[in-house]
Amino acid sequence: MSKLPQHLWISCASFALAAGVAAPALAQSNVPADDQGSATSGEDIIVTGSRIRRSPLEQDAPIVFVDQQDIAKTGLNSVNDVLQRLPSSGGGLNGKFNNSGNLGNPPDGGGVGAGSAEIDLRYLGSRRVLVLVDGIRYVNGASASGVPGSTDLNSIPESAIERVEVLQDGASSIYGSDAIAGVVNIITKKQQEGLMAAAQIGLYDRGDGATQNYQLSWGNGGDGPLKIVIGGNYVKQEGVSAGARDISRFPAPYSDTCADGGCSGFLPNGRYQVFGQDLTLSAPVLNRVSTPGDFRAFVSPDDRFNFGPYNYLQIPVERYGVFGNLRYEISDAVNFSTKLIWNQRKSKNQAAPLPFGIGQAAGLTPVLDATTVHATNPFNPFGVTLDASNTDLIYRRFVEGGPRRFNQTVDTFYGVATLDGDFAVGEGNWYWDVNAAYGKNKAKQTMFGNINSNLLRQALGPIANCTNPCVPFNLFGGAGSITQAMMDFVTFEQHDSSENELWDFTGNITGSLFTLPGGDLGIAAGVEYRDLSGRFDPDPIVAAGFSSDIPALPTRGSYSVWEGYAELNAPLLADTSFFQLLELTGAVRFSDYSTSGSTWTFKGGVNWKPIDDLRLRASYAEGFRAPSIGELFGTQSRFDQQLDDPCSSHPGNTAPLRFQNDATVRANCVAAGVPANGSYQQANPQISVLVGGNDDLDPETSESWIFGGVYSPSYFPGFSIEANYYDIKVRGAIQSIDAEVTVTNCMVSNDPTACALVTRAGAGQLTQVVGLLQNIAGINTDGLDVNLTYRTGETGAGRFGFTWNNTFLFNYDVIVPTAGGTQVISREGTEQGSPSQGFPEWKSIGIIDWDKDDFGMTLTGRYVSELDEAGGNVMKDRFYTDVQFRLTVGEDKDFGFALGVNNIFNTTAPGCVTCDINNFDPTTYDLNGRYLYAKATFKM
Repeated sequence: MSKLPQHLWISCASFALAAGVAAPALAQSNVPADDQGSATSGEDIIVTGSRIRRSPLEQDAPIVFVDQQDIAKTGLNSVNDVLQRLPSSGGGLNGKFNNSGNLGNPPDGGGVGAGSAEIDLRYLGSRRVLVLVDGIRYVNGASASGVPGSTDLNSIPESAIERVEVLQDGASSIYGSDAIAGVVNIITKKQQEGLMAAAQIGLYDRGDGATQNYQLSWGNGGDGPLKIVIGGNYVKQEGVSAGARDISRFPAPYSDTCADGGCSGFLPNGRYQVFGQDLTLSAPVLNRVSTPGDFRAFVSPDDRFNFGPYNYLQIPVERYGVFGNLRYEISDAVNFSTKLIWNQRKSKNQAAPLPFGIGQAAGLTPVLDATTVHATNPFNPFGVTLDASNTDLIYRRFVEGGPRRFNQTVDTFYGVATLDGDFAVGEGNWYWDVNAAYGKNKAKQTMFGNINSNLLRQALGPIANCTNPCVPFNLFGGAGSITQAMMDFVTFEQHDSSENELWDFTGNITGSLFTLPGGDLGIAAGVEYRDLSGRFDPDPIVAAGFSSDIPALPTRGSYSVWEGYAELNAPLLADTSFFQLLELTGAVRFSDYSTSGSTWTFKGGVNWKPIDDLRLRASYAEGFRAPSIGELFGTQSRFDQQLDDPCSSHPGNTAPLRFQNDATVRANCVAAGVPANGSYQQANPQISVLVGGNDDLDPETSESWIFGGVYSPSYFPGFSIEANYYDIKVRGAIQSIDAEVTVTNCMVSNDPTACALVTRAGAGQLTQVVGLLQNIAGINTDGLDVNLTYRTGETGAGRFGFTWNNTFLFNYDVIVPTAGGTQVISREGTEQGSPSQGFPEWKSIGIIDWDKDDFGMTLTGRYVSELDEAGGNVMKDRFYTDVQFRLTVGEDKDFGFALGVNNIFNTTAPGCVTCDINNFDPTTYDLNGRYLYAKATFKM
């Protein structure tokens, strides 16, 4: 296991001694502020993970609380970025993902989600994390390229958030499907006195990536029967170009040359594998038709194209959001409340000019692969028709059309209406609520820089068929030879859209049946009906199969589910020797899906305090996740995955077994059509992976165990240490087999199941790997969370606090089927690569706080242990340091000011050889550079 460098420990310890310690942030199992929407001060409330009202001091599950103060101390502009700092977070989409047509659609059936923000717990994926708003399901996001099965946190205005509760335990029996890895419950503001406003600006020390963040909310104080809180926010994030950082200027990390590998075979001057030769132009041929004498042999890597600087490392995003919470006391026993959220997100992605081409080995789309250049095309220099008899591929980089640009507009509406109340039975109170929720997330995307392959085919075909408005197309003149008239005929503006819609109706009741020796026997029960529908409509030209970029077909589907649950909390003993508390908990849920049938899930737990200072707990939970709409009905598309073909001899190949070094690999490659002399080089680092949904998918199930405890010694007030061991097993996990694993199993192990999914053409050129969704054998993961907290009261030097949260990943095994049985892929301590995801064995965040009178300071340290990549590259461990200084002024401290720097010591991210683009894992590391910000707050 990797360890924190000694000099960093000494640095942090010295700073801690100098600064002291105060109130915690991102603290695990801290007690939240009273939920004013659920109870008045002093009453039991509902804490995430249970429907039974109880004191938050009596938690029997590992929960992280993040409130507005915690968020403000980070300087971050998205609650998702704050949550992704949790050591238990596996990452998820965020503003550092520049993924649209440059990569295509990842193999999860949900589209690329460009501009979205998602939360992943335990590296199990955002689809296995349930997102609630005030305990009620929130609508899934929309990506304009598929139908996602996860929530876009960028659709929730931060000004509406009071706090976030993160349950790090399975909760399918409490909340239903999707809660395998945990639950994120966003608690909104339900009571506020007067006006609160905040404004923050920031940028990187390189002068780019500027941000603006404005938050506003107002509440009437809620003294009477009517309580109102309304607000809004505006957030703007500028882009950071990949060309502005050393790590991503070239396809190899921290490189300044294509000689280190990764550059593209799609060239502005063209690449022509014709008549058994591999050619390119010596120079662009303008104002005349090229001749065979203008071509020369293609030289790798000198002739390859550097696509790196065209991408974004941080994408431009704008978000507008408004919200309203209203609660009216109809009588002493009945209340009505409603919640409304509207949010619009505008985001952009950018990629290098379109790589397009034709020929049987091109591996792009069926139309392009079958396209020929007729002998009568006026720009054909070879005098014969170029077809499958003499042409493997012709590649061209469409630099005349400029970078591919993708603009997204995503609108979200979410509303909830609730009736709730209470009634007395004997000496106890019972609480009830009925809720109706509706949500819609609609995304539109416009792409610039695509080519209609049907019109391209016409423009390359017989000149007799290219009549007005057709303009003959020049594939043979190099950069600058495609004229505006040619572009006007073949290009089109691409318009795609998608939508997710949710109807959710719930009813709950909770109270106590009778009294046990340890307290009241608590019970909760309820019913739920959900209806979900989703669609994805690509541009009609794309749907017809004529895109020269990512192919796609329409997707449409829906399902509904009826559910009922019951939960029990039985305090058996209390206030006796060795049993200051002993309680048992249990829950059961029945679900009946229109697509996946019916199932039961169970959960049980024990909560034991042998002494007042020590709490021990254990739980067992069964999980269930029905396939999402995109997973079931998602149509086939393409994902351009960064792959190293073991048969290739190209420079920088990181495949663990290479053609020239292993006789078995060589024999298998030759049998697949690769030349025996070792001359084959992979034409392009990105290989087409066929992705899509599968309507034969079964639901996935899980079993999880949590064992843990909290020690809070009475002789050392303010200090506590918590440890939780988790073990999660997912059976029939819905995902695809990694294409790199498929190619390796075929070429190294000669596995016929894997080889059936691999396509080669021409002289053994790898053109496609099938990566459709399936119920793989499973995922097994276990690890340990260890958290320390220390807080003081007021002292002569102020208030001090220290929190240190850690997650140790022991095992993360993906079990995939093979022809001979199963194969175990161990991910712990490794970088998956494409799609980007690191699995560090140790993630840690430590926070030191100090507040005295009008001044305050926060020092944050974040650690990620080293990761190993395929091929031997080691991504060294990293330690990030953030600092914030605060000042409050005014008689009632109505004005606040903060200055901060994230990554103050300018720690750089390790280069990632196998990651999708930018040589950077955006799920794990910060963008290179110091981020500086200033914030002002006002309340009245």
